[in-house]
Amino acid sequence: MGLTPEQTIIFLRRLNEAIALHRDELTRLDAAIGDADHGTNLQRGFSAVAEKLPDLADKDVGTILKTTGMTLISTVGGASGPLYGTAFIRAGMALTDSKDLTSAQIVAAAEAALEGIQMRGRAQRGEKTMVDAIGPAVDAFKAAILGDETLLVATRQAARAAETGMHATIQMQAAKGRASYLGERSIGHQDPGATSAHLIATVLLDIVQSRADEA
Repeated sequence: MGLTPEQTIIFLRRLNEAIALHRDELTRLDAAIGDADHGTNLQRGFSAVAEKLPDLADKDVGTILKTTGMTLISTVGGASGPLYGTAFIRAGMALTDSKDLTSAQIVAAAEAALEGIQMRGRAQRGEKTMVDAIGPAVDAFKAAILGDETLLVATRQAARAAETGMHATIQMQAAKGRASYLGERSIGHQDPGATSAHLIATVLLDIVQSRADEA
């Protein structure tokens, strides 16, 4: 059981709803160590993505993800637009012409997305960024798939790893972006990018769970 274009569109629609619901929380976290715009920026970007979804109903998963990425880059300010935009574009490039994704394809797309974020942001783990949630999530997902776990189990483990990585950023000192200007004062605050990354993993888990329940 993989992911279809229809499920991908549902995922993006629900992600837009989740970001709108958590907008204030993401902005509050960003206000402590950043520009206080992470939530509002992401809401603007994914709202623009949602508006394009009806026109993507007959497209393959790669095209849907690449369109999502390009839309985020063109509509989202700050660092989150280019970073998440690059992630979706790279994932889409790994899935060109794909209609029903295998677990192996999802692993390849996730690894491509992480690589794109690290390249664009020049970020590594331990620097208090979204990479600290996404990196462990990708590792956990890949390990589960290689261990012959189901897509649902792998996605659940990825979401759990993203949550652990998100919480781990609280005790980190920021080394990237505006938060790095605070030095040691950035310690004690949860990174907003890691928080939105965990939110994305949670929404994806909900989609995979729903499809498993229907099977």
